[in-house]
Amino acid sequence: MDAIDRAIIAVLRRDGRISNQDLAAEVGLTPAPCLRRVRRLEADGVITGYRAVVDHAALDAGFEVTIHANLESNTLENVEAFEQRVAAMDEVIEFRRMYGRPDYIIRVRVADARAYEEWLMTRFHVHQAVSGVDSRITMKVIKQVD
Repeated sequence: MDAIDRAIIAVLRRDGRISNQDLAAEVGLTPAPCLRRVRRLEADGVITGYRAVVDHAALDAGFEVTIHANLESNTLENVEAFEQRVAAMDEVIEFRRMYGRPDYIIRVRVADARAYEEWLMTRFHVHQAVSGVDSRITMKVIKQVD
């Protein structure tokens, strides 16, 4: 990957809907070689997709909570069952297993505090392996990349 590939990626991260013609002009190429580079970046797995950035509050899902969760027992069976169940939940928008404590960091997006409490008590806490949850409510998103 060279400087032109990096420039293409920077422009596409800023505006994924830019036309190939405008992208080429911005990175100093003609359209045909620019399109070949974009296609190669896609084929190589550098560009993995395109998406719309939405206002979650407009979709009635503007309440975001970051959860630090620990498991009672980190046996392979418990870990796999917990991860499979939590990863399948639509409200979970990010799910990371950590080294050390907490065992997991989970980002959840729902309509409001009431919806979060209901999700937490009726869907999340039913997993017997969870030993503790620490909820952190987002006050304001200052910066978000990707």
